[in-house]
Amino acid sequence: MRAAETLQRDIVEVPVSAIAAEAQMSRSTLLRRLGGTRSVLDAAVRAAGIDPGGRPPVRTRALTAAAELISENGLAATTLDSIAERADCSVFSLHAVYGGRDELLRAVFDHYSPIRDIEDYLATVPDDLRTTVHGIYRTIANALSREPRVAPAMLAEVYSRPESATVQSLTRYTAPRMLGTLGAWFEAEVRAGRIKDQPLLVLIQQLLGPMLIHMLMRPAFPDALDFMLPDVDSICEHLTANFLAAVGT
Repeated sequence: MRAAETLQRDIVEVPVSAIAAEAQMSRSTLLRRLGGTRSVLDAAVRAAGIDPGGRPPVRTRALTAAAELISENGLAATTLDSIAERADCSVFSLHAVYGGRDELLRAVFDHYSPIRDIEDYLATVPDDLRTTVHGIYRTIANALSREPRVAPAMLAEVYSRPESATVQSLTRYTAPRMLGTLGAWFEAEVRAGRIKDQPLLVLIQQLLGPMLIHMLMRPAFPDALDFMLPDVDSICEHLTANFLAAVGT
């Protein structure tokens, strides 16, 4: 462990010669004591409750495990115990890395929600309102379609249990970020005379609401309706035209 800390590597990546030097013995002596293979040493490290490495760190494994569990079972059923079991780590490790469940869920939302995608898209937005709006819809559709389906599961939790502590915590974290991202873009468009000057929340709801509802319900459509479901690009075109008709100047 001291050799790994000195070299700033995972334990499994530390060469036997460095371990022998730290133990103040020759490499041959160390290998003789280990029975000719360092696998005995790695097993002893694991038995002491230490992850010798060689696989994704706990932070990455926990993020992936939490996203999969939220997609499979919903937000409320995703506990730290279930995340730790899926990530093959301890609950203590999750607290050490993230600080708690709320912080871990925020990290999951940051990674899998459409917010970061919208931020990245608007950072290079073209100077054409129709193209920009269509791109936002396409970005949201892509984010809500990908696996694991974290964003739809979290939105379902918001609608079904809006007053829960978890939802309130996520809302306090995400709402200012969404308002800031879209608010700056809307403000610029209003100043340029391309969008009507309406309350920011109304503009955001008119922009996001139709696509969110469509993408949340889309997976159920094929079994519930008898007609061919339009492709997502067509939906983006129609919603773009509707939004511009409603708020465009």
